[in-house]
Amino acid sequence: MSKNSLHCLQSEIDNLDKKLLQLLAARRDIATEISNKKIEANLPLRDIDHENFILKAWLAEGQKYQLDEYYISRLCQMIVEENILAEQKILQQHINASTLKIAKFAFLGPKGSYSHLAARRYANIHLDQLIECSCTNFSAVFQQLEDGFVDYSIVPIENSSSGSINEVYDLLQKTNLHIIGEIALPIDHCILATKHTNITNIDTVYSHAQPFQQCTHFLASYPHWKIVYCDSTSSAMKMVAELNQPNVAAIGNKEGGALYGLHVLNHNFADQKQNITRFIVLARKAIDVSSQIPAKTTILMKTGQHSGALVDALLVLRKYNIAMTKLESRPIHGNPWEEMFYIDLQGNLSSLSMQQALKALSSTTLFFKILGCYPSASLLPIV
Repeated sequence: MSKNSLHCLQSEIDNLDKKLLQLLAARRDIATEISNKKIEANLPLRDIDHENFILKAWLAEGQKYQLDEYYISRLCQMIVEENILAEQKILQQHINASTLKIAKFAFLGPKGSYSHLAARRYANIHLDQLIECSCTNFSAVFQQLEDGFVDYSIVPIENSSSGSINEVYDLLQKTNLHIIGEIALPIDHCILATKHTNITNIDTVYSHAQPFQQCTHFLASYPHWKIVYCDSTSSAMKMVAELNQPNVAAIGNKEGGALYGLHVLNHNFADQKQNITRFIVLARKAIDVSSQIPAKTTILMKTGQHSGALVDALLVLRKYNIAMTKLESRPIHGNPWEEMFYIDLQGNLSSLSMQQALKALSSTTLFFKILGCYPSASLLPIV
């Protein structure tokens, strides 16, 4: 094949790609019109039956062109999810008149950290413009917001591999901030180093504690590596870039590595291949969540020390048919053997059943606090 004929074929693909993007943008615009109609008619955000119809139609059409079913299903899921998130933004702006379109976010680490990526992802969905404020530790992320220097803060709360981020849960005990959103970020850990080395030369690895916890099997293959803990993955990448030595590497993400001129020696080596971190977004003021949007409510409570105290509290949730998606306990500092419970509930704070359940809970617990009600990022897949 001549270079000219190859160039012509690549140009055809480029033109098709541009048309695909134009069609996706046109689809988004129509979805926006549908959202406005749903607001006027007070209809639910999602129409599962119609989404299933779309998927079946795509699969049937895809067969005509010999396109893989998994590929079509995944593509359909992504497009529908993006439209749903765009619709959520419109609905939320409709009922929260003071919603900011340009906002300053505090996050852990210099640019390139996973928290930075999560902030950018959240802003792409919910904001028109993001102003970034990096912090050296989680306490500073909270403090920047509490002191009014930023509009929002974003922090990781749990990882599908290493579990809960205990430091963040402990900070939630002490703050008056409110959870107003969440986002789930797929994590692809990479070994990042300077461009003039390979993995056999590495003897020292820098990263945050969480990636080290999430990659124990991979690290066990390199027992001679010296592990150096940093405040964030981006701090680690920055350190490796500044050292510029062939024997050092960082565990971080590809996007962050590119910011610091590092290249990928290995990737996708977490203990769990489906490695996802859930982040929560904090604000000084709580928000209202449209009844048309699937919502979560997060509460904090302390039960009595007598036998069955926690069970009594959980039975209240069952009585009012409130589903619990997470239960986490943390010790109360200064009170040995006493614990605070964090509970994520499916449901809107404004619903009657949730109001009744929380009122009953407050009377059966020693301490009770609502941390926030916010749109759920856990979208049910199309089947």
